[in-house]
Amino acid sequence: MSVLAAPRSDDSPADVGRRSPLWRTILGTLEGRVGVPLGGLMVVVIALGRFAAPYPADKIGVGLPAASPSSAHLLGTDALGRDVLSRLLTGGTSVLLTPLAAVTLSFLLGGTLGLLAAYRSGAVDQVISRAFDLVLTVPPLLTVLVLVVGVGSAPPVLILAVGLVLAPWVGRVMRGSAQAVVTCEYVHAAVARGERTLWILRREILPNVAAPLISAFSLYLTSAIVFVSTLSFLGLGDQPPSSSWGLMVADSGGFITTNPWATLAPALGIAAVSVSFMLIADAITRHVVRHTGYDHPIL
Repeated sequence: MSVLAAPRSDDSPADVGRRSPLWRTILGTLEGRVGVPLGGLMVVVIALGRFAAPYPADKIGVGLPAASPSSAHLLGTDALGRDVLSRLLTGGTSVLLTPLAAVTLSFLLGGTLGLLAAYRSGAVDQVISRAFDLVLTVPPLLTVLVLVVGVGSAPPVLILAVGLVLAPWVGRVMRGSAQAVVTCEYVHAAVARGERTLWILRREILPNVAAPLISAFSLYLTSAIVFVSTLSFLGLGDQPPSSSWGLMVADSGGFITTNPWATLAPALGIAAVSVSFMLIADAITRHVVRHTGYDHPIL
């Protein structure tokens, strides 16, 4: 996976060095103008929706089973007579928080190893790179299945499983980004001063690869959102009576003809969260390319 390409020949040093705030670059793109409001709306729904739910999310029999939308139940009810709107407003937490924690863990694990591999090079780089390649040969679903069957499907287990799946990808991105920095004079100066390895990684290398990593974080967060929702749909994530959106899609498949909104509403929620973060990631990538002069800063 190539991380950094050569600087673009059509960018002058003045263009590459010109700086503008990240938020201004994001909102200056079509992706940002769509992604930021959509993402903000979904975060508000996920964070505050439970306070606006008309019924308790797990209360059975508040309406007829698998009923169509009505004035009492705007999105109808599920097979157990639970209000779909209430479950939708309370079930988005795991769709966002679990992937966010998992991606953060993957950056802590894989990112640290990737930085170390780029800085040390030689045998250390070979060992870490081959370890990444070995982990990448294992299907992600198999890794999650082994952990879930062996330990359970509690949120910490899912965070660990998804974090381990993403860690080698993050590590390769971090390694590739850092390789363009470790040969710079300020890194050699820090080595000559006798600075410790962790200090150099944290103070000299990491800040200078932050831009592409922010973009990478947004992209991997999008992937994690879809992956965690898929696990819930397959029964490997949140378990009943959870109102997780992925689980709602799986549970409502049997009566999609009588109340399609019970399936469409959580599916659209997952799509909206994923698309918003993908658009924001694209906008951040534009900022990275504009201010670093690199095409394809990640992947």
